[in-house]
Amino acid sequence: MSERIIYITRRERFNGAHRLFRPDWSDEKNLEYFGKCSNPNWHGHNYHLFVTVKGPVNPETGYLINLKDLSRIINDYVIEKLDHKNLNLEVDFLENTIISSENIAIAIWDQIEKPISNIGAALHCVKLVETENNFVEYYGE
Repeated sequence: MSERIIYITRRERFNGAHRLFRPDWSDEKNLEYFGKCSNPNWHGHNYHLFVTVKGPVNPETGYLINLKDLSRIINDYVIEKLDHKNLNLEVDFLENTIISSENIAIAIWDQIEKPISNIGAALHCVKLVETENNFVEYYGE
């Protein structure tokens, strides 16, 4: 019998303000391309972050990993840095980035992939929900 792989997801939440813009474009061009999201005075979201890990169940514990450990990693490496922050100005791992949901999801992956592998799982997906209608998923590709 081959090894069975399980997928487990942890949800966390954070609030953040940001502005979609390119500094090398005028305010008019940013407004034309990014619309209201380029407001020079920022706008915010109540983000929902879903982190899915995968791997075999440990027969000794019945777990893939302890979800308390996964929650701690997400909080230490991501939530504490993003929650109630201006994502354009206050987050070291988002410097020199256009602060889109796509780029935030990729940056989150980069922050947590190694710590998750250190606890015995593989990062499978980072899903970032920006609004009830819009979300992105990143699979490390």
